Amino acid sequence: MFRKGHISLKGLFITFEGVDGCGKSTQMRFLSEYLIEEWSICPVLTREPGGCNISEKIRDLVLDIENREMSDRTEALLYAAARAQHVEEVIAPAVRDGQIVLCDRFIDSSLAYQGVGRGLGIEAVMDINRFAMGDMMPDKTFFLDFPPHLAFERMSKKRVHDRLETQEEEFYIMLYNGFVKFSEMYPDRIVRIDASGDKYATQDIVRTKMEEILRENGFCNE
Repeated sequence: MFRKGHISLKGLFITFEGVDGCGKSTQMRFLSEYLIEEWSICPVLTREPGGCNISEKIRDLVLDIENREMSDRTEALLYAAARAQHVEEVIAPAVRDGQIVLCDRFIDSSLAYQGVGRGLGIEAVMDINRFAMGDMMPDKTFFLDFPPHLAFERMSKKRVHDRLETQEEEFYIMLYNGFVKFSEMYPDRIVRIDASGDKYATQDIVRTKMEEILRENGFCNE
């Protein structure tokens, strides 16, 4: 890990959220390249479910399209289990070491997909994840605000879908409304990004917001 100027003693945990097809993975890659080129910071890139060996195996299980009989509670618990291992093995050690972690999905996805989409309730899903996460909440979350009907349209064009990508458009709308609600509930943590333009316009917004976050936390590129 390399930084110009001041080196913060504590790292940062940044997550990317939104409905499938909103462009999270692309924007996370763009931001990583920006941090390396402009700030001399080499971030840790990871994802959920997954990010380490055990969690990736759980990912394969929970997203396998053959597992259609999986109950909603089982799904929620598997996501929480994958998160517990991911936090302990990857996220927490990196943040303690002063690194910046960029993660594709985290707790807000569970609250949206299982809490809202599956109807298990936000508090019920949060309860099992408090145990899984410990005190490892994101410092900031980029919510990519992308119209759900366009996200559904984009995902419908994929040739191969996992188990959660086979949902109807109504499910996307529920998820989107959930993410909007969370951005209103946690305005200090969740940064709502207008992702309705092209990917480069979104990239510029994310970069500007990230620069503010870095400077607020004692990072500089001088």
